[in-house]
Amino acid sequence: MQSRMEKRMRKKTKRRKRRLWIFTPILLLFTIVFIYGVHLATKIADVTNEAHQQLERGETSEKRVEPVYPGKDNFSVLFIGVDERDGETKSRSDVLILATFNKDDHSIKMLSIPRDSRVDIPGYYTTRINTAHFLGGVDLAVETVENFLDVPVDYYVKLNFDAFIEIIDALGGITVDVPFTFTEMDSEDHKNAITLHEGEQHLDGEEALAFVRMRKQDPLGDFGRNERQKQVIKAVIEKSATFSSVMKYDDILNSIGKNMTTNFTFQNIIALHPYAKSIQSIDSLKFEGQDAYIDGAYYFIINEDSRIEMSNMLKEHLGIENTTAAE
Repeated sequence: MQSRMEKRMRKKTKRRKRRLWIFTPILLLFTIVFIYGVHLATKIADVTNEAHQQLERGETSEKRVEPVYPGKDNFSVLFIGVDERDGETKSRSDVLILATFNKDDHSIKMLSIPRDSRVDIPGYYTTRINTAHFLGGVDLAVETVENFLDVPVDYYVKLNFDAFIEIIDALGGITVDVPFTFTEMDSEDHKNAITLHEGEQHLDGEEALAFVRMRKQDPLGDFGRNERQKQVIKAVIEKSATFSSVMKYDDILNSIGKNMTTNFTFQNIIALHPYAKSIQSIDSLKFEGQDAYIDGAYYFIINEDSRIEMSNMLKEHLGIENTTAAE
């Protein structure tokens, strides 16, 4: 029989794992380290080296006076989800999430940026924010987010949807709550290839991708899709922590290595360990705005007051003076 204290410890551990859904590939690596130990740490080092790609600007944002390092400083990470096929060199970003990490109160703030947000692309023109990655890859995507929010982007993680599918399949699928019945294309863009029914459903990789990609049929648009993305990430983390998934981590790491790029080093990832054990709060932020059609094209127009509010909240969380004001 387990003692009452042991039961409480198990419940506390489960609650902590459920809260850690923000950083998709990074937190998955943390979970793996806990289970596999030294052998898997070596594997992760190899994967990180394979995935490492420095930004053209170098390691320090132009909005920083000096470099910042996980475990030592407050820092930010831009998560970029893309749908890149073999041979493609350009793609628009489907997911943009800026997360800030505060080392003192062990908290995280996460801001989802709607893909159709109308912003200025540095050196180009005003258009949807997801076009930045198409025009200039990760470097321009990072620069665009920095300029729009006036917040430094210290690190980035870019993940291809191929890895998303392979990870979920390797885990044996995930269970989610589908808010309503809908039909969506598959990863090869075959229309109406996948139908998901309202209620609790067990999804494979292709079905899970359809679940997080669908937007136009959702009455909440991008915001509804963001909620579904969060649900899937939580399910992946919970499933990856089960004993039955332990032997599948080599396949998962191989998928990440082939389909992820980041400017995190292996040392950076190891330094992030304390966050996995001591996170006190995770706040999910969102912009206020409205839909608009300009010259026949759809955009999401972020309210200026909301942009300023989000900018100042993130900068305060990073320990940076709030100086953003309306132009």
